Amino acid sequence: MPAAEPETAAKLDFAADIRPILSDACYHCHGPDANAREGGFRLDDREAALAADVLTSGDMLERLTSDDPDVRMPPPDSNRRLRRRDRETLKRWLAEGADWPKDDRHWAFIPPLRPDLPAVANDQWPQNPIDRFVLARMESEGLSPAPPADRATLLRRVSFDLTGLPPTIEELDAFINDRSGGAYERAVDRLLESPRYGEHMAVDWLEASRFADTDGYQNDRLRYMWVWRDWLINALNDNMPFDRFVIEQMAGDLIPDRNFLTQVATGFNRNHRINSEGGSIPDEWIVEYVADRVETTGTVFLGLTMTCSRCHDHKYDPISQKDFYSLFAFFNNIDEAGLGPNNGNSPPFIKVPQTWPNLSEDDLKFVVPEPVKIKVVQTSVPRPQPGGEDTVMVLHELDQPRDTYRLDRGQYDNPDTSEKLQPATPPVLGAWNDDWPRDRLGLARWLVDPDHPLTARVTINRLWQHHFGVGLVKTSENFGVQGELPSHPKLLDWLATEFIRSGWDVKAMHRLVVTSATYRQQSSASDALRERDPENRWLARGPRKRLSPFAIRDSVLFASGLLSDTIGGPSVKPYMPPAIWSSISNAKYKQDTGEKLYRRSMYTYWRRTVPPPTMMAFNAAARETCIVRSDETTTPLQALTMMNNVTFVEAARHLAERVMKPDGRTPARRIALAFRLVTSRQPRPKELAVLVDDFNVYHEDFQQHTEATGQLLSVGETPNTPGLDPSQLAALTLVANTILNLDEAIAEN
Repeated sequence: MPAAEPETAAKLDFAADIRPILSDACYHCHGPDANAREGGFRLDDREAALAADVLTSGDMLERLTSDDPDVRMPPPDSNRRLRRRDRETLKRWLAEGADWPKDDRHWAFIPPLRPDLPAVANDQWPQNPIDRFVLARMESEGLSPAPPADRATLLRRVSFDLTGLPPTIEELDAFINDRSGGAYERAVDRLLESPRYGEHMAVDWLEASRFADTDGYQNDRLRYMWVWRDWLINALNDNMPFDRFVIEQMAGDLIPDRNFLTQVATGFNRNHRINSEGGSIPDEWIVEYVADRVETTGTVFLGLTMTCSRCHDHKYDPISQKDFYSLFAFFNNIDEAGLGPNNGNSPPFIKVPQTWPNLSEDDLKFVVPEPVKIKVVQTSVPRPQPGGEDTVMVLHELDQPRDTYRLDRGQYDNPDTSEKLQPATPPVLGAWNDDWPRDRLGLARWLVDPDHPLTARVTINRLWQHHFGVGLVKTSENFGVQGELPSHPKLLDWLATEFIRSGWDVKAMHRLVVTSATYRQQSSASDALRERDPENRWLARGPRKRLSPFAIRDSVLFASGLLSDTIGGPSVKPYMPPAIWSSISNAKYKQDTGEKLYRRSMYTYWRRTVPPPTMMAFNAAARETCIVRSDETTTPLQALTMMNNVTFVEAARHLAERVMKPDGRTPARRIALAFRLVTSRQPRPKELAVLVDDFNVYHEDFQQHTEATGQLLSVGETPNTPGLDPSQLAALTLVANTILNLDEAIAEN
């Protein structure tokens, strides 16, 4: 079968190829009032562009090719440049007749249609439909797939991607030796059913939902929202259909079958910052909280930069300021106070049964949240009565809704009272079904309507980003005109429609991705391929990603044998500098002890003004606002953290103890086992030789310096295992520390 025709040979697609160039370069240069200026014209609007007659008259072609700075587009004083390839694309479009369809919506605003599977030359390679789309693109670029990853690498990759932890030695050996059909698929199913799956997948939602254990702002008061985190982990482990997952978090207090758990789910929209400063103006901060929910909804479910529309019409996307405040109206009825309490949960909140998480049927009955109770403290500042550790913040509607108006420049005290706004969604994103209630429940149903153009695409794109490091749309937070075009648009639409057809089955979509031949490729590539496709957008090799900050710490604890397997519960306070909080307040960081020091990193207490430094060193989101994509950096601070942080030094000691028991192994065998526990492979002879030489040098030194030996072996709270030779243990601890610092140790490979 012949290879698919290169995409570049096809006729240009206006929405995907032309509109982004017109909207970006031309609109920026000439502005929305360009038609009113002498010689000006707009290219972001079809009617304006056709009326100006710049497409067929030759005017635009002249502007694209002229060297005259007074004529050339964009003008020099715009401080913008039109890339050569974009200029050539526009010239080609003009030569093809400048076809501008009446339905010229941006590609992301058109509901996805299920495409046919493309023809490919190498029809033996695909394992599932994903691979046909990927291979068609590869073949159009003259590329071929990479060989499959070796079995140990593949199991390590998928174990980290689905559970955030590496495979055990026993799991590795069993998988490597199982040559029966379906061995990999069975391993994937095992990982999807692991309770560790829900913990790992929850991390992305914690960052997107801006979950934290404090309110933020200067006082950064404490709050209690860990019960919502428990709900999240359980929902993910139970594989709650995504449409239900959205509905419960957006409107679990409004659904007909509401109960205690569906109310807890609405804590998603209470995770925003709350101001408790005495001089704050409550009305101002209620506006901020509502705006935050609109912006978070826009980022998480729509993949749009809604914040731009708070103060003015969006400069690029067809989202008006009125659209923003019409969405605002859905969230403007929450019975909440603008000023937070001194400490504790801000109403509305509900009591958590003492039997949590083992709830009885009685516990699941609908519980009406406590009303806001205002008390006046000594400063005469009205504050709500706080909820204690046995409460969780939820959503609850006011009996009498607040009026909603467009706010001039987004200012809380400058409403345009000429038009009272009703809850409504942006017209460009699909019609509203009149059977839906005009409240948050209706909004949730609109979001998960099968005809919605964005929710399924945006969600499946982040799932792809989770596994490959980069989404099919790289700008996973922005599907608008200023976002990047999808690398595989038909694959994105096929996956989005498959997600809906599956009944919004999240685990099924993870399984589909990780069982594809695309995912199973080895990650190594030639220098030529890396230079040609540095971000692996054409997917001619497998993914190789650095571990998340959470997985880095967790995998170190796991390899050492220290990691606690307790799931859920309140946040914990592991090792941190004791004065870390006192730099900004009088609050003291009181470190936990025992098992709490070794809980998974997702349970670490998160103070917004001073987030956990180890997590931040490796690019965790700060939890101030909704974040769905973080930049990845490589800094000396990361290496210093891995070498000197108490957690990592103590884990290195325990890893050394683990390979020293049972006694009788040679240093080389102990080091080889430690290496495999951390990297999931055997060391090469040269690697092992270097590490053994290091061990011998360290051992001799520690034999001569017993005080240094004692200092190293005293790091961390756990005592040393009796009967082990101190100098050998100290030497092996440093070797283990070296292994934990390898690039391979903090990557999936």
